[in-house]
Amino acid sequence: MRAFLRKCWQILSTPSLHFSLGFLTLCGFVAGILFWGAFNTALEYSTTEKFCVSCHEMHDNVYQDLKTTIHWSNRSGVRATCGDCHVPHAWTPKIARKMQASKEVWGWLFGTIDTRQKFLDNRLELAEHEWARLKANDSLECRNCHNFASMDFTRQSPRAAAIHKAALSGPNHQTCIDCHKGIAHRLPDMTGIPQGFTPQVE
Repeated sequence: MRAFLRKCWQILSTPSLHFSLGFLTLCGFVAGILFWGAFNTALEYSTTEKFCVSCHEMHDNVYQDLKTTIHWSNRSGVRATCGDCHVPHAWTPKIARKMQASKEVWGWLFGTIDTRQKFLDNRLELAEHEWARLKANDSLECRNCHNFASMDFTRQSPRAAAIHKAALSGPNHQTCIDCHKGIAHRLPDMTGIPQGFTPQVE
């Protein structure tokens, strides 16, 4: 066995005598394609709703919340999945979000939130992380489906139309999540948490 390992190491550590540079380049190219394909497949699969709700922390808590909201069932038939709201579509922000999610995987491995009570105890902190992320990226995931430019304010209630117009033109740079916390999941205890539109101070 030791001799075999020594021979393998010699092959790996010495210049090739048996294969052409073209052959090695071709092998590297094919290996690169296979790696890239596998990487992207894993990336896309880990963004699917099926993957997200495969752990009971998600399935038994936030997924059940989602099924009671307009993002699950509505007159248009358009339904948002986990990845639509929690994973950016663009490549660079998506990779950044995936790297950030490694902390969530760590929490899953060590049972940080493996009971309903632990989830409820941490619900506000978890929600605040998502609100802060959406605030920082100007509610990018909301805007993947909703577009101010396409909104027909005449078909909204007078209050909603007035707030949307003010949010568009106001200096406070409010974004979707400022007013629409809890649009896809139940809210935690909101004591002390700013909610809704903040009017412009003259």
